[in-house]
Amino acid sequence: MTSFKEAINSSTPVLIDFYATWCEPCKWLEPILDDISRIMEGKISIRKIDIDMHSELREEYTIMGVPVLMLFKNGNLLWRYNGFMYAPDLVKKLSEFV
Repeated sequence: MTSFKEAINSSTPVLIDFYATWCEPCKWLEPILDDISRIMEGKISIRKIDIDMHSELREEYTIMGVPVLMLFKNGNLLWRYNGFMYAPDLVKKLSEFV
């Protein structure tokens, strides 16, 4: 498994889902991200980061609540969204970057 830094430095956009196991909206987002993964296969990759297990990333990216979605490409943060988003809206937003 690649490290977080290696993943975000990919030339393929990487959507990072910062979540927590106790977060209800994070659980609602899981099947949506599964759909996004199928819809945008080959155009984007998705990684999930548990903020309780990776407090250093929570602090580095100033994550105050979850879910938080961040899109990276070549190490650059392209987009950040705090909260829940439905699949059609998320596909539309991500399509702007692929």
